[in-house]
Amino acid sequence: MTMTANRAARAQVDKFSARRAMLADSALEALAEHGFARTGLREIAQHSSLSHGSLHYYFDDKDDLVAEAVWAFKSTCARRYDHIVATATDGAELIAGVADTMVATLREDATPHRLWYDLRTQALFGRGFGDTIVRIDDLLQQMVWSIVQRYAELVGKPPLVTPEFAYAVTDGLFQNELIRFLRGDEAAADRLRQGIAALFSALV
Repeated sequence: MTMTANRAARAQVDKFSARRAMLADSALEALAEHGFARTGLREIAQHSSLSHGSLHYYFDDKDDLVAEAVWAFKSTCARRYDHIVATATDGAELIAGVADTMVATLREDATPHRLWYDLRTQALFGRGFGDTIVRIDDLLQQMVWSIVQRYAELVGKPPLVTPEFAYAVTDGLFQNELIRFLRGDEAAADRLRQGIAALFSALV
């Protein structure tokens, strides 16, 4: 294959991947609103004004679409903390930035986060997108641990826990307040903010 042909093939692959990502992003709202079990490809197409045929062309099945959609959403969420970790000059600034970001995503992205927890539970019953769930959990654990390590560095104390423990308790706190927020408890955001400050202080 010539160099020109190679470039053309790569461009075609890139175009296909970009189209998959766009369709998955468009479908995320439908999935997040109705949940995994109650949403098929036809319902996703109708809700998001996508063609049913385009979904079948770009995705093998619903699991393939779900994996693409939730990976794009959660990986974007994880990267929101990179700048905070990189630029914070003391522990208080770091924790305030992390708490503000978590509260913002609680308020603005509650239904996609609900979908994430739904899918993580569904993955216990099937393997259709289980590998993606593991990848996301690993990514989120790395995100939390980067915050813990930076906080420890800024306050001059070593972490007292493992990366797995830090992720488990941080995720548990967020999920707990997400459930309450989705039930209409507006105080959930303030509790999350306070909980994050107390939590990270206790981890080092």
